[in-house]
Amino acid sequence: MELDVPKIYVIHENADWVAPLARALNSQGLPFEDWYLVEGRIELQSSPPEGVFYNRMSASSHTRGHRYSPEMTSVVLAWLERHGRRVVNDSRALHLEINKCAQYTALNAAGIRTPKTVAAVGRGEILEAAGTFPPGPLILKPNRGGKGRGVMLFQTLDSLGDHVMGEDFEAPIDGVSLVQQFIRSPEPFITRAEFIGGRLYYAVRVDTSRGFELCPADACAAGDDYCPTGGEPKPRFTIIESIPPDLAGKYASFLAGNGIEIAGVEFITDERGRAYTYDVNTNTNYNSDAEKRTNKSGMEEVARFLGRELGRLGWSGNRQLQRAV
Repeated sequence: MELDVPKIYVIHENADWVAPLARALNSQGLPFEDWYLVEGRIELQSSPPEGVFYNRMSASSHTRGHRYSPEMTSVVLAWLERHGRRVVNDSRALHLEINKCAQYTALNAAGIRTPKTVAAVGRGEILEAAGTFPPGPLILKPNRGGKGRGVMLFQTLDSLGDHVMGEDFEAPIDGVSLVQQFIRSPEPFITRAEFIGGRLYYAVRVDTSRGFELCPADACAAGDDYCPTGGEPKPRFTIIESIPPDLAGKYASFLAGNGIEIAGVEFITDERGRAYTYDVNTNTNYNSDAEKRTNKSGMEEVARFLGRELGRLGWSGNRQLQRAV
């Protein structure tokens, strides 16, 4: 076994989400290793192995009992970057993944519209923040969330107040709550633009009639992905041809400027046709049922991209492969 052969390292904390990527890497004969960062240690004066390091750390890791996985990933990425290793979705991407406030400020700096958002710590401050919005529906969400978990819609200020001051209220894992403008769309869907290698691969329309937990991964699905919305059932995830070219261009520039090469960017369009971007997922997943209705495969494309990057390091495909078990 050739220990010095460069390979792909997948940094993550959720084996279910990585399984489709592992199958794609294996199908293309690419050498890779699983770095499961739930716990571990790093000797900072040592040198990392050669290879391409794909950061798939998730903001929702704490919901699976992996509270400190993002912090451990931050240590690992600093170590890799110090030694000049090829990192896909680098430490800047991780910062935005676990901090929606940082996402919004970076999106705004890139000229991308986001919903009005006020960050607050403490129940009283949340209510004060909510009072700065016009009467009507409001969104309450965690600054570090993931999968849409913890995102709640309140029709009135009073109903939001009852929740925040009640016994069931639980502060987000980092203590920061976001009160956000509710964007009313003519139809109950959002759009998720999937970028791979910094380029738009496809977009997917996601039905929101069942709520805000919109993770497209097969491992997140409860039953099938069909939503009853009156009449004939329709798929919850539907791949569409494209998004407005000016928005796609802004997204590509934003991602390039923030160390993000693989991501799903979510936006909603209001009644006047204005797009509001509200989330950037740097550990994006893909829905296999939606892909089966097209000739697309997100994970296969990710594997091809990682393979090309590995080739830039001199891997030719003619050496003995090391595959994750």
